[in-house]
Amino acid sequence: MIEAKELIKRYGDKVAVDGLSFTIRPGVVTGFLGPNGAGKSTTMRMIVGLDAPTSGSVTVNGKSYREHSAPLREVGALLEARSIHTGRSAYHHLLALAATTGISRRRVDDVIDLVGLTDVARKRVGGFSLGMGQRLGIASALLGDPHTLVLDEPVNGLDPEGVRWIRNLLRGIAAEGRAVLVSSHLMSEMALTADHLLVVGRGRLIADVPLAGFTDLVARESVHVRTPQEHALRTALADTGVSVSGVERGLLEVTGLTAEQVGDRAFAAGLPVHQLVTVRPSLEEAFMELTKDAVEYHGTTTRGGTR
Repeated sequence: MIEAKELIKRYGDKVAVDGLSFTIRPGVVTGFLGPNGAGKSTTMRMIVGLDAPTSGSVTVNGKSYREHSAPLREVGALLEARSIHTGRSAYHHLLALAATTGISRRRVDDVIDLVGLTDVARKRVGGFSLGMGQRLGIASALLGDPHTLVLDEPVNGLDPEGVRWIRNLLRGIAAEGRAVLVSSHLMSEMALTADHLLVVGRGRLIADVPLAGFTDLVARESVHVRTPQEHALRTALADTGVSVSGVERGLLEVTGLTAEQVGDRAFAAGLPVHQLVTVRPSLEEAFMELTKDAVEYHGTTTRGGTR
């Protein structure tokens, strides 16, 4: 379990993390979300003792990371998969880590097999692809068979098979009663992997909710209704607080009314309805809405050039 209390981190005048308090519980995959510059990586670095908080505290299984006599057995971390000596083989990299905590060679072999690197275990890491490097980083995190996992963008560089593999791995680890904190910018993957979401922006907590309740934070539920008499239905639905817009020919999006109310009004007006469905915002849409004021770096939709 990870517990953060009023966690603050400043770099000069910049506040990277601003009063974060949260608990990452066993048996749960917690997705850690936020725009670039939100403070996610800084928070993860403080969890594993790479950065010291300016104030506040963060503990893993009741102690700060540096107080654990065998930290690899308490928390496994993947923060930068490529921070490995490129001249070493995957096997000898893991063997060196294992030696620091009395972990057996057999466990090294086990995690190599688990992450699918058996065929390249004796090859130099410098020749690894991005995806292979990620698998090695995950192997390093799993080496001590830890109670808690902290993974920063673990699916980066993985192919579809690898993405499915890490998803099933994390859910399996949580099912064993371990705590998992995983950050990602892939909303679709978080929707399939996480049980709980922790969302930050500009270093501050925005949401700390179960996945199932996240979209409820954004009150943008709408109704899609398909009819061959689009204009007449628009007129029948017109009311204060009701918005009707065209999605495509014959398909309207209605906000301000429930699906039942839309159906009742269409029936009362004698209008045919060929489709009627309630549409909830996706995880990505809800995330974008909640963090729109916390985005530090904005792109544009126009294309420009230089001469």
